Amino acid sequence: MQSRAPRAPRRSVSRILQGIRVLDLSRVLAGPWATQNLADLGAEVIKVERPGQGDDTRRWGPPFLADRDGRATADAAYYLACNRGKKSVTLDIASASGRAIARELALRSDVLVENFKVGDLARHGLDYETLSREHPRLVYCSITGFGQDGPYRDRPGYDFMIQGLGGLMSVTGERDELPGGGPQKVGVAVSDLMTGMYATSAILASLLERAKTGRGQRIDMALLDVQVAMLANLSSSFFVSGAVPRRMGNAHQNIVPYHVFRAADAFLIVAVGNDTQFASFCRVIGAPEWAKDARFATNPERVRHRDLLVGLIAGRLAERPAREWLALLEPAGVPCGPINDLAQVFDDPQVKQRRMEVRAPHPLAGEVRMVASPMKLSETPITYEEGPPLLGEHTEAVLRSVLGLGDDDLERLRAERAI
Repeated sequence: MQSRAPRAPRRSVSRILQGIRVLDLSRVLAGPWATQNLADLGAEVIKVERPGQGDDTRRWGPPFLADRDGRATADAAYYLACNRGKKSVTLDIASASGRAIARELALRSDVLVENFKVGDLARHGLDYETLSREHPRLVYCSITGFGQDGPYRDRPGYDFMIQGLGGLMSVTGERDELPGGGPQKVGVAVSDLMTGMYATSAILASLLERAKTGRGQRIDMALLDVQVAMLANLSSSFFVSGAVPRRMGNAHQNIVPYHVFRAADAFLIVAVGNDTQFASFCRVIGAPEWAKDARFATNPERVRHRDLLVGLIAGRLAERPAREWLALLEPAGVPCGPINDLAQVFDDPQVKQRRMEVRAPHPLAGEVRMVASPMKLSETPITYEEGPPLLGEHTEAVLRSVLGLGDDDLERLRAERAI
């Protein structure tokens, strides 16, 4: 029987971003990931969605969340991953009334996040230049595939194509000359996710700057920029050496042995980071002489003789089950580990201890299992009192509380199909 994740405690705690209002005009992943981070930190996030349709990811299933009776709801698991803690308002900004409401919400917000095509919001009067004239304290974050300028500015940007264009797939995948060789994308949309993280950092920094100067600013986030930036040490190696890094499969460009090996029954990872660890590794696997061999004694030599050494290690590790090797290597201080699937991940004692699975309330399902935020804060802990909202769940409440609209106003907006 699967163990039940603990419910996050309901308690009154101070939240870092309490009092900050975010108008979320983004959809899919990069923008919603950023605004979920802000919601986790206590911001009031108002998610504006198209009436009757909502965020595209609501329909990106199966699987779909099941209600209390086991029937599929309208919300896919993908949507649930990046929208907790938000308030959903359905609003047609293509209509005059919808535009007016969106504008008023923006003027009453501290932050606006959007991922429309470059210039698209200008025709609705929701661009930074228009809004900042009346609301100079607004922090306005635009997320696009290629940024607000440059020859690609008008192109749509998707994570998969950005991974290719931005160089990630040139270094991801098995070496071309080996079986299964060729470019591979990463298993999750890392360009989107990292853009969301960089956007979160930029928004928080801008709020700090606003506290000093009283003025907001425009943030121009591009998936391609982020993808280029996140290649990190590989770009640095290219700048220093002039050599273009190539695909290495599960191997490391600069460290050996830093590989996946097949034991007698399963795969395991060995990630030796220095010569001392290599000597310990050699002792454990019964080949202490390798650490004294001039071809393997230092990491630069191990890199030069990579294929020879990896072949020798593979033969030795194939002799025993993975769990036996791990039980010997870990106490010896050799970095190593299994390759877990997600069921094993959430059953891992360390993951459980760190409370990386939580449950949040949901109006149809009762509660929803979610991955917790990895941000652990001692004085302002993250709570999970609100799950991902239903489409339009908070439309009336937000328009009443933020804009002061009454019954007649709401009825008129419904008749106009603006909400």
